[in-house]
Amino acid sequence: MPGNNELPTSMTTRGREDVSSDAESSSDPCDSLTCASDSDCSRQSFTSDCSSSKHSSPSSSPPKTITLDEVMSSARDLSNLTLAHNIIVDREFHVEQPHLPQNSLVKQVKDIVHKAFWDSLESELNDNPPEYEHAIKLLEEIREILLSFLNPGANRLRTQILEVLDMDLIRQQADKEVVDIQGLASYVITIMGKMCAPVRDEEVKKLSESTDSVVSLFKEIFRVLDLMMMDMVNFTIQSLRPELQRQSVEYEREKFQSIVEKMPSALDHTTEWIKSSLEEVLFSMPTVKQTNDQDKGGKALPSPLLVFNNGFIQILTWDYQKRPLPETLLTDEVRLRELQRNLQLLQSVASVLLIVYNAIGGPISGLPALAERLKRMTSVLLEGMHSPDFNLLEALENVSAQICCELNKSLAERNYPALPPELQATLKGQITSITQENNPIRSLVEGRVLQYIRALLAAKSPVNLTPMPGGLALIQPELTSLAVTFVNLVKYNKQVYGPFYMTILKNLLFSNTGPPPATTTPQEPSTQNPVSYNDKPTY
Repeated sequence: MPGNNELPTSMTTRGREDVSSDAESSSDPCDSLTCASDSDCSRQSFTSDCSSSKHSSPSSSPPKTITLDEVMSSARDLSNLTLAHNIIVDREFHVEQPHLPQNSLVKQVKDIVHKAFWDSLESELNDNPPEYEHAIKLLEEIREILLSFLNPGANRLRTQILEVLDMDLIRQQADKEVVDIQGLASYVITIMGKMCAPVRDEEVKKLSESTDSVVSLFKEIFRVLDLMMMDMVNFTIQSLRPELQRQSVEYEREKFQSIVEKMPSALDHTTEWIKSSLEEVLFSMPTVKQTNDQDKGGKALPSPLLVFNNGFIQILTWDYQKRPLPETLLTDEVRLRELQRNLQLLQSVASVLLIVYNAIGGPISGLPALAERLKRMTSVLLEGMHSPDFNLLEALENVSAQICCELNKSLAERNYPALPPELQATLKGQITSITQENNPIRSLVEGRVLQYIRALLAAKSPVNLTPMPGGLALIQPELTSLAVTFVNLVKYNKQVYGPFYMTILKNLLFSNTGPPPATTTPQEPSTQNPVSYNDKPTY
């Protein structure tokens, strides 16, 4: 039957990108990351081999010609790696049937082919004498699908299906024109009712009560079987998740090591990313003065933890249009993009609220219900701000108008005078000005947000012990949830790819040429963590 055989290649995967719930369950690898301190890696010095197992350290390969087989093999490894990673980090991950756009060429071709097939089948069954060859092939395909649903120990039902749907016997009956296609379809529906998940009971019931023609009944049978196949795949994913979680780090590292061995350039973008972070950190670090009693120079080195954390902070402001994402983060690209969009929305909301509360002050202070309404209103009006056709300036004008209306209403309820027109105009001007790249309020909020996330990345204490910077209290719940999600992704990524990062960093620091001169803006002094050549840097 057309469409059924194409299912494995045409099915799409979809995972809900919100993985913040992983922080609530200790059974998930991402949860264990919040407990697994970076000090586990801190025992590794720059000169250690960073190897704990067969696949824990990346191996370098000399330049070579890459064959097509190696490219295809790497693609399969990356596909398996991505699928396993999505299953591990996203508890809501599942597969579903593709939904083609109504007017797309693919859907039109598919509909034409299917219609031609079913019309041909109906014509054959209406012939005199009827032609059953295609109907028998459909029954054979249905039999194989039903058998694939059975557990290994379901021998009794397996034997029954093979006896009733005996293709040799059915072909003999067809030759003698005594085959009961309707009866066989009814038997298939009965077996489907025994095998389907409870959510499909209603679908199977409709099949059993159907009075349509045999062809229409077959079409519906295959439609419901496709749904049951999706249910089976998702059940298998749920069953595999605990086992994958137990072996997730080693499995992903092994798969990526295999890709690196086949594709020598598989870490080029990762190397550039770490190099950029190293330049930025070195630029911000003070020069360590040499003393006479030291035999060796005291030039400062950054700790690996500082370099890697700074690199991950860069990902939050990554320009995906201009720079390719590091290869070690490709499996999380969808999640990282979503986190970036949500973070930018939160920053815009925080900027608007900070402007409002600084301008109005006392009359609206200490009113949590009002603050929540303003936050929710601003978030709704700025939703979709990342779309290419979204007019941010117009949206901020609407935000300022709605906020002034809400503020006047709240002030009137408490016998305060309404906002003067001049103040409303000032508010509108300040709110719409956050679209400017160097707007001070916007820069202040963005800097404090990144400062908070940076502190969480470096913290060994629980999240609730990390202080929230000033001006962000109104978005604290949302920002904390987003930051925990990001930190969990980062810590899991470090567990998998830490050995690769350490090798790259050591090559950058201790190569003959050394890292190139930095050209980036220095960070705040609080982020510095100088390490002497005579010290043992930690990861």
